[in-house]
Amino acid sequence: MLFSPPLIQGQLIRRYKRFLADVIGPSGEELTIHCPNTGSMKHCMMEGRRVWYSTSDNPKRKYPHTWEISENEQGDLIGVNSAAANGLLEEALNAGMVQELAAYGEFRREVKLPGGKRLDFLLEGNPDDPRPCYLEVKSMTLMREPGLAEFPDAVTKRGREHVLELKGLVEGGARAILFFCVQHSAAKCFDVAADIDPDYAAALEEALQAGVELIAYKAVFSDNEIKLSAESLPRSR
Repeated sequence: MLFSPPLIQGQLIRRYKRFLADVIGPSGEELTIHCPNTGSMKHCMMEGRRVWYSTSDNPKRKYPHTWEISENEQGDLIGVNSAAANGLLEEALNAGMVQELAAYGEFRREVKLPGGKRLDFLLEGNPDDPRPCYLEVKSMTLMREPGLAEFPDAVTKRGREHVLELKGLVEGGARAILFFCVQHSAAKCFDVAADIDPDYAAALEEALQAGVELIAYKAVFSDNEIKLSAESLPRSR
Protein backbone atom coordinates (compact mmCIF):
# COMPACT_ATOMS: atom_id res chain seq x y z
CA MET A 1 0.00 0.00 0.00
CA LEU A 2 1.89 3.01 -1.33
CA PHE A 3 1.12 6.53 -0.12
CA SER A 4 1.46 9.36 -2.58
CA PRO A 5 2.21 11.89 -1.28
CA PRO A 6 4.13 10.18 1.57
CA LEU A 7 2.66 10.15 5.05
CA ILE A 8 3.05 13.28 7.16
CA GLN A 9 4.34 13.06 10.71
CA GLY A 10 2.44 14.83 13.46
CA GLN A 11 1.84 14.72 17.20
CA LEU A 12 -1.39 13.42 18.67
CA ILE A 13 -3.41 15.78 20.84
CA ARG A 14 -6.52 13.63 21.33
CA ARG A 15 -9.06 11.35 19.68
CA TYR A 16 -12.77 12.09 20.10
CA LYS A 17 -16.21 11.32 18.64
CA ARG A 18 -14.68 8.00 17.49
CA PHE A 19 -13.95 9.28 13.99
CA LEU A 20 -11.94 12.43 14.70
CA ALA A 21 -8.53 13.27 16.12
CA ASP A 22 -6.63 16.50 16.66
CA VAL A 23 -2.92 16.55 15.84
CA ILE A 24 -0.11 19.05 15.65
CA GLY A 25 1.27 19.17 12.12
CA PRO A 26 4.93 19.49 11.11
CA SER A 27 4.79 23.30 11.11
CA GLY A 28 3.13 23.49 14.53
CA GLU A 29 -0.38 23.94 13.16
CA GLU A 30 -3.31 22.16 14.81
CA LEU A 31 -5.31 19.92 12.47
CA THR A 32 -8.43 17.80 12.77
CA ILE A 33 -8.02 14.50 10.90
CA HIS A 34 -10.22 11.50 10.20
CA CYS A 35 -9.79 8.48 12.50
CA PRO A 36 -10.62 5.33 10.46
CA ASN A 37 -11.04 3.00 13.42
CA THR A 38 -14.30 2.27 15.24
CA GLY A 39 -12.70 0.15 17.97
CA SER A 40 -11.41 1.08 21.38
CA MET A 41 -7.86 1.55 20.01
CA LYS A 42 -6.61 0.28 23.37
CA HIS A 43 -2.83 0.86 23.68
CA CYS A 44 -2.83 2.36 20.15
CA MET A 45 -3.09 6.05 20.92
CA MET A 46 -0.90 7.96 23.32
CA GLU A 47 -1.41 11.68 23.60
CA GLY A 48 1.80 13.50 22.75
CA ARG A 49 3.26 10.61 20.74
CA ARG A 50 4.00 10.66 17.02
CA VAL A 51 1.37 9.77 14.44
CA TRP A 52 1.46 9.63 10.65
CA TYR A 53 -1.42 10.67 8.42
CA SER A 54 -2.22 10.50 4.72
CA THR A 55 -3.61 13.26 2.50
CA SER A 56 -6.50 13.00 0.04
CA ASP A 57 -7.03 15.34 -2.93
CA ASN A 58 -10.79 14.69 -2.91
CA PRO A 59 -12.37 18.18 -2.70
CA LYS A 60 -15.59 16.74 -1.22
CA ARG A 61 -13.87 15.55 1.94
CA LYS A 62 -14.41 17.74 4.99
CA TYR A 63 -11.22 16.38 6.56
CA PRO A 64 -8.59 15.68 3.88
CA HIS A 65 -6.18 13.87 6.22
CA THR A 66 -6.53 10.29 7.54
CA TRP A 67 -4.72 8.86 10.55
CA GLU A 68 -2.74 5.80 9.39
CA ILE A 69 -0.02 4.95 11.95
CA SER A 70 0.54 5.54 15.67
CA GLU A 71 3.65 5.27 17.81
CA ASN A 72 3.39 3.88 21.34
CA GLU A 73 5.55 4.62 24.38
CA GLN A 74 8.03 1.90 23.38
CA GLY A 75 8.49 3.38 19.92
CA ASP A 76 6.55 0.57 18.20
CA LEU A 77 4.47 1.43 15.14
CA ILE A 78 0.78 0.49 14.95
CA GLY A 79 -1.47 0.69 11.90
CA VAL A 80 -4.73 2.19 13.11
CA ASN A 81 -6.59 2.22 9.78
CA SER A 82 -8.57 -0.99 10.14
CA ALA A 83 -9.92 -0.65 6.59
CA ALA A 84 -6.36 -0.97 5.24
CA ALA A 85 -6.19 -4.66 6.22
CA ASN A 86 -8.26 -5.84 3.25
CA GLY A 87 -6.19 -3.81 0.80
CA LEU A 88 -2.96 -5.14 2.25
CA LEU A 89 -4.15 -8.70 1.85
CA GLU A 90 -5.35 -8.07 -1.71
CA GLU A 91 -1.92 -6.74 -2.67
CA ALA A 92 -0.23 -9.72 -1.03
CA LEU A 93 -2.53 -12.16 -2.84
CA ASN A 94 -1.81 -10.51 -6.19
CA ALA A 95 1.91 -10.80 -5.49
CA GLY A 96 1.65 -14.44 -4.33
CA MET A 97 3.11 -13.45 -0.94
CA VAL A 98 0.70 -15.41 1.28
CA GLN A 99 2.26 -18.85 1.24
CA GLU A 100 -0.82 -20.66 2.55
CA LEU A 101 -2.96 -19.21 -0.28
CA ALA A 102 -0.50 -19.06 -3.18
CA ALA A 103 -2.10 -21.99 -5.04
CA TYR A 104 -5.34 -20.12 -5.73
CA GLY A 105 -5.58 -18.70 -9.23
CA GLU A 106 -8.27 -16.08 -8.62
CA PHE A 107 -10.14 -14.25 -5.91
CA ARG A 108 -13.05 -11.87 -5.43
CA ARG A 109 -13.73 -9.33 -2.71
CA GLU A 110 -16.94 -8.61 -0.79
CA VAL A 111 -18.61 -11.92 -1.57
CA LYS A 112 -22.33 -12.21 -0.85
CA LEU A 113 -23.41 -15.42 0.86
CA PRO A 114 -26.77 -17.15 0.22
CA GLY A 115 -28.25 -15.65 3.40
CA GLY A 116 -27.38 -12.11 2.31
CA LYS A 117 -24.35 -11.55 4.53
CA ARG A 118 -20.92 -10.83 3.08
CA LEU A 119 -17.40 -12.07 3.69
CA ASP A 120 -14.24 -10.30 2.60
CA PHE A 121 -12.79 -12.74 0.04
CA LEU A 122 -13.59 -15.81 -2.01
CA LEU A 123 -10.60 -17.67 -3.46
CA GLU A 124 -10.90 -20.27 -6.21
CA GLY A 125 -8.83 -22.09 -8.78
CA ASN A 126 -6.62 -24.20 -6.51
CA PRO A 127 -5.67 -27.30 -8.55
CA ASP A 128 -5.00 -29.25 -5.36
CA ASP A 129 -8.21 -28.28 -3.56
CA PRO A 130 -11.42 -27.73 -5.57
CA ARG A 131 -13.34 -26.37 -2.60
CA PRO A 132 -14.24 -22.66 -2.60
CA CYS A 133 -12.18 -20.86 0.03
CA TYR A 134 -13.93 -18.12 2.02
CA LEU A 135 -11.84 -15.68 4.01
CA GLU A 136 -12.66 -12.98 6.56
CA VAL A 137 -10.04 -10.36 7.47
CA LYS A 138 -9.58 -8.70 10.86
CA SER A 139 -7.11 -5.98 11.79
CA MET A 140 -5.19 -6.83 14.97
CA THR A 141 -3.56 -3.99 16.94
CA LEU A 142 -3.90 -4.81 20.64
CA MET A 143 -0.72 -5.69 22.56
CA ARG A 144 -0.81 -6.04 26.35
CA GLU A 145 2.21 -8.33 26.69
CA PRO A 146 5.49 -7.80 24.83
CA GLY A 147 5.37 -9.47 21.42
CA LEU A 148 1.82 -10.87 21.81
CA ALA A 149 -0.78 -9.35 19.47
CA GLU A 150 -4.42 -9.99 20.37
CA PHE A 151 -7.93 -9.70 18.96
CA PRO A 152 -10.43 -8.32 19.78
CA ASP A 153 -9.74 -5.13 21.74
CA ALA A 154 -13.44 -4.83 22.68
CA VAL A 155 -16.56 -7.00 22.62
CA THR A 156 -17.39 -7.72 18.98
CA LYS A 157 -20.80 -9.16 18.20
CA ARG A 158 -20.13 -8.71 14.48
CA GLY A 159 -16.84 -10.57 14.76
CA ARG A 160 -18.59 -13.49 16.45
CA GLU A 161 -21.16 -13.57 13.65
CA HIS A 162 -18.36 -13.77 11.09
CA VAL A 163 -16.80 -16.70 12.95
CA LEU A 164 -20.13 -18.55 12.94
CA GLU A 165 -20.52 -17.87 9.21
CA LEU A 166 -17.11 -19.40 8.57
CA LYS A 167 -18.00 -22.42 10.69
CA GLY A 168 -21.20 -22.95 8.71
CA LEU A 169 -19.31 -22.75 5.42
CA VAL A 170 -16.85 -25.43 6.54
CA GLU A 171 -19.72 -27.65 7.65
CA GLY A 172 -21.20 -27.15 4.18
CA GLY A 173 -18.05 -28.43 2.47
CA ALA A 174 -16.06 -25.23 1.84
CA ARG A 175 -12.70 -24.11 3.13
CA ALA A 176 -12.89 -21.12 5.47
CA ILE A 177 -10.13 -18.97 6.95
CA LEU A 178 -9.98 -16.17 9.50
CA PHE A 179 -7.08 -13.94 8.47
CA PHE A 180 -5.52 -11.57 11.02
CA CYS A 181 -3.65 -8.59 9.60
CA VAL A 182 -1.37 -7.82 12.56
CA GLN A 183 -0.69 -4.09 12.36
CA HIS A 184 1.88 -3.87 15.15
CA SER A 185 5.62 -3.70 14.50
CA ALA A 186 6.52 -5.50 17.77
CA ALA A 187 4.34 -8.56 17.16
CA LYS A 188 6.05 -11.95 17.36
CA CYS A 189 2.96 -14.11 17.85
CA PHE A 190 -0.81 -13.72 18.19
CA ASP A 191 -3.79 -15.03 20.11
CA VAL A 192 -7.40 -14.32 21.05
CA ALA A 193 -8.17 -11.94 23.92
CA ALA A 194 -10.60 -14.30 25.62
CA ASP A 195 -10.87 -12.15 28.74
CA ILE A 196 -12.10 -9.20 26.69
CA ASP A 197 -14.77 -11.15 24.78
CA PRO A 198 -15.36 -14.69 26.13
CA ASP A 199 -18.26 -15.30 23.73
CA TYR A 200 -16.08 -14.51 20.72
CA ALA A 201 -13.29 -16.74 22.01
CA ALA A 202 -15.69 -19.64 22.62
CA ALA A 203 -17.23 -19.29 19.16
CA LEU A 204 -13.80 -19.24 17.56
CA GLU A 205 -12.66 -22.39 19.35
CA GLU A 206 -15.81 -24.17 18.17
CA ALA A 207 -15.13 -22.98 14.63
CA LEU A 208 -11.52 -24.16 14.75
CA GLN A 209 -12.65 -27.60 15.92
CA ALA A 210 -15.04 -27.67 12.96
CA GLY A 211 -12.15 -26.98 10.55
CA VAL A 212 -11.94 -23.19 10.23
CA GLU A 213 -8.30 -22.11 9.82
CA LEU A 214 -6.36 -19.21 11.34
CA ILE A 215 -3.68 -17.28 9.43
CA ALA A 216 -1.87 -14.16 10.67
CA TYR A 217 0.57 -11.92 8.81
CA LYS A 218 2.38 -8.89 10.18
CA ALA A 219 2.42 -5.45 8.57
CA VAL A 220 5.69 -3.64 7.82
CA PHE A 221 5.65 0.17 7.99
CA SER A 222 7.46 3.10 6.37
CA ASP A 223 6.47 6.71 5.70
CA ASN A 224 5.38 5.90 2.14
CA GLU A 225 4.27 2.28 2.31
CA ILE A 226 2.59 -0.41 4.39
CA LYS A 227 2.90 -4.02 3.25
CA LEU A 228 2.59 -7.52 4.66
CA SER A 229 5.69 -9.45 5.64
CA ALA A 230 6.68 -12.57 3.75
CA GLU A 231 6.07 -15.03 6.60
CA SER A 232 3.09 -15.78 8.81
CA LEU A 233 3.04 -15.31 12.57
CA PRO A 234 2.53 -18.27 14.92
CA ARG A 235 -0.27 -18.51 17.46
CA SER A 236 1.09 -18.22 20.99
CA ARG A 237 -0.22 -21.66 22.01
